[in-house]
Amino acid sequence: MSRFRDESGFVGGFEALPFGLLVFVVGTLLLVNAWAVVDANLAASAAAREAVRAYVETNDLDAAELAATAAIEGHGKDLAKASVSWVRRSDERCEPVTVEVAYDVPGIVLPWVDGFGTITTRASHTEVVDPYRSGLAVGEGAPCG
Repeated sequence: MSRFRDESGFVGGFEALPFGLLVFVVGTLLLVNAWAVVDANLAASAAAREAVRAYVETNDLDAAELAATAAIEGHGKDLAKASVSWVRRSDERCEPVTVEVAYDVPGIVLPWVDGFGTITTRASHTEVVDPYRSGLAVGEGAPCG
């Protein structure tokens, strides 16, 4: 019975628990930051797709940029961190139109990692101008092919 009263070695390894917990917390924060970048990229991709779609259907630049900002807001993102730039814009039938949307994601400062600063995620989308869209001169081109 006396051997059950001896507690030597009972706390062995306990000093590693706080370190393990710290590694777990830092790893979780790193994953949260990575997910924030993925989520921002999804929002930027949706905004680029909506902007190009609005432009090829209407040829209205303001409507296209409004569609992009509505998509960014729809994803719950801050408009001040987003920017829309037109890589290629055309007013002719069957010509490609490309837009790029960039979104800045603030990085989290973590122990052991030098901090990421700001991570900029970019998404672009390309579509062709609708061959049957109204507003273009009659006889200007034919169906894409």
